[in-house]
Amino acid sequence: MVPVSAGRLLVPVSESSTLRNTVAYAVEQAFESAGESDRAASIHFVFPLSERYTYGTEPQAADEAQSLLDRVAVWAEEDLGDNADAVEIETALVGTEEYLFSPGDYADVLVRYAEAHSLDRAVFDPEFNPLGTTPLLPPLENEMRRAGLDVEDAPVQRSRRSPLLVQRGTVAQFLALFAASFGFYLVLAGSLATFELVTGAISAGIVAVVLWGVSLTTPLRPGRTVMQFLRLLLYIPYLLWEIAKANLQVAYVVLHPDLPIDPKMVEFDAAVWSPLPITTLANSITLTPGTLTVDVSKRQFMVHSLTESSREGLFGGALERAVRFVFYGRAAARIPSPRERSGEEGEET
Repeated sequence: MVPVSAGRLLVPVSESSTLRNTVAYAVEQAFESAGESDRAASIHFVFPLSERYTYGTEPQAADEAQSLLDRVAVWAEEDLGDNADAVEIETALVGTEEYLFSPGDYADVLVRYAEAHSLDRAVFDPEFNPLGTTPLLPPLENEMRRAGLDVEDAPVQRSRRSPLLVQRGTVAQFLALFAASFGFYLVLAGSLATFELVTGAISAGIVAVVLWGVSLTTPLRPGRTVMQFLRLLLYIPYLLWEIAKANLQVAYVVLHPDLPIDPKMVEFDAAVWSPLPITTLANSITLTPGTLTVDVSKRQFMVHSLTESSREGLFGGALERAVRFVFYGRAAARIPSPRERSGEEGEET
């Protein structure tokens, strides 16, 4: 068996609630061992996708799998931050030319990939299950161990099937909620008088105590939050500029004697993956004259567009890239636009 190297990891992925934390764990393991091995540290995120999902009945499966891999790569580079050069990040679809059915089939594909890329340790998301139905992980891990790979489950907490309304918060979350409430109170008061400061602190304290276990229950990372806020400050003037340009375009159309409008409903899948970025993108589209977000289902946007130029802007993905920059950093800008991902200008209805 090849000597174990914690810095060269195989991480099979599938959509799950614990995938984000699994990525963070793998990055941490690879980075910690980056200086302890003669070989470069690297993480290979792979999505096992059976041929039956890439032919005929489910043609979108490969696109969805690639979108997940793009998302995982962004997460990994975000976790590495300024240390991005220390660990190589690779992504790949595997098994697309084979009919994968049993745990042995999946293990065979993963082991061949690991051997081809000199990977000797596999880290699994505890909720990894590309089949989506029958549990696959325990027998799959046994098959891979028999093939000589070092295998482990990422030590991440699984989500509850029925999550509690009230959860335990941290001191950092309490302080963040207190600061946000206090700042909001002072903005509404419009004064920094002693009375306002005292009553604001009391009100913010009450809000933080009452809502501590309800809001801000996800792990708070101050450094990442500060960077997102700074990037948001850059995004606001960019959005205002886009709104101003769109206003001029709509004004031209309205004032033109021929009224050259071409209203259509279009659909596209946006490469943003959590509620706040999705909401930000949907509202940004609506705020930009000429486009109106009608419905959002997961990542699928349905937008009413007034003119062909407004649709060009949507499929060009400028706003989408800007929103990804705010929430995921510069690495996310490399993800293709909606037009590039679909190979066409979305679906018109």
